[in-house]
Amino acid sequence: MLSVIVSGNIVFAGANTTRTVDPIVEIPLIVDESVSGFYLGLGVSAVSTHEEDLDFFSITEGQDRTGDISLALGYDWNEYIGLEARYMVSIAKEDIVDRSSWGIYVKPQYPITEDFKIYGLIGIGGFDASGTNHFGQNISADDVSLQWGLGVSYQVYENISLYIDYIQVASDVSATAFVNKNVDVSSDAINIGISYHF
Repeated sequence: MLSVIVSGNIVFAGANTTRTVDPIVEIPLIVDESVSGFYLGLGVSAVSTHEEDLDFFSITEGQDRTGDISLALGYDWNEYIGLEARYMVSIAKEDIVDRSSWGIYVKPQYPITEDFKIYGLIGIGGFDASGTNHFGQNISADDVSLQWGLGVSYQVYENISLYIDYIQVASDVSATAFVNKNVDVSSDAINIGISYHF
């Protein structure tokens, strides 16, 4: 019995009782600092301002179209959400209306591929239309209200992307006069442009 205890102590005395600890490996966080999140956009817009029962594609009296230039300033917090401000002003008019608008939008977005994404725009904005109709009546319509839109963008180079989108600029705004009479008017815009990401 004594020999078993002694031999057991000898066996344990020679054993390595130190635990092996795996080394901690720190993986460096690689941050792409080539793009800051800020971007600036420049585009052209086909804008329709129309009486309440018409839409963007109506070809009838009661509709007036303008060609606008649009400026955008935005910031992407990440690939799924951003914030954007836009200003549009008419540089060419079809008939009677000069117009301008602005908007500040939350921009939810989703990348379909590394270069192609879809996005929405929802926020608040202002709309102003003025001019003189065929009866010599002054046109005046302005409003601050909800605006929304949908679009797609495609990155063509590291810092450059192209976009196309639709924005409902105004809906059922009271006008002193328009093409035909005192009516509510709405305004829609289709925009094509280029953005530079800083």
